[in-house]
Amino acid sequence: MNVRVVVADDQEVVRAGFGALLGTQPDLAVVATAGDGAGAVRVCQETRPDVVLMDVRMPVMDGIEATRRITADPDPPRVLMLTTFDLDEHVYDALVAGASGFLLKDVTAERLFDAVRIVAAGEALLAPAVTRRLIREFARLRPRPPAPHVLDALTPRETDVLRLVAAGLSNAEIAGHLVVGEETVKTHVSRILRKLGLRDRVQAVVAAYESGLVLPRSGR
Repeated sequence: MNVRVVVADDQEVVRAGFGALLGTQPDLAVVATAGDGAGAVRVCQETRPDVVLMDVRMPVMDGIEATRRITADPDPPRVLMLTTFDLDEHVYDALVAGASGFLLKDVTAERLFDAVRIVAAGEALLAPAVTRRLIREFARLRPRPPAPHVLDALTPRETDVLRLVAAGLSNAEIAGHLVVGEETVKTHVSRILRKLGLRDRVQAVVAAYESGLVLPRSGR
C-alpha cells in the first residue's frame, strides 16, 4: 500500500524537489502540495494523506498552527516538520502541537524516504539523539512548572519505560536495559500513550520533560 504524502512549503523549488524525490519510490506518492499553512490544512482535509512534510515558517498560516489544526482531526496524518536548523526554537512548539518529528531540509534522499516510512508506520520519533537534544535545550530555555500528577496513572515500570523513552532509547535498547522482551516494552509504551492520552513517542518525550520526570540539564 502506498504512503500518501502532502508537501507544504512556501518555496516552490522545495516542494518540487521533495515531490520529485518521493516520486522515485514505488511505495510513496505525493497526493498534493501547499504553499502555506492554510493550504496545507485544506489539502489534508481533501486528500487525507498519511504523512505531511510541513515547513515551519510559511505565510498566511505558519506550520505550527497548521500542524495544530491538522492533528486535531480524529484520524490525523503524521506530520514531519521541515526546518533549516537542527536547533530551531519553533520546532519544539511544533512537537507540542502534535508533530511526529522533524527533518532538516538538506536531508539525504534515503533519509527522507526512511523518515516518511517510519512515521507512516507509527514509529514517530526520528533521530532520537538530535530530537532529544532539541527538546532538552528548549525545555531548559523555557522552563515550565513541573506537573507530576500527570504521571500518576502510570505504574512504576511504565514510569521507568517513559524515562528511557525520553532518554532516546529504542524499544530494543529499553528491553536490554530492563531485561525484558521487546514485545513487553511495546506493550508498556502503548499503555503509556493510552493512559496519558498521547499520540506517539514524541509527545511522550515532551510529557516526560514537562512533568518533571526528566530534567533538562541532565537529560535523564
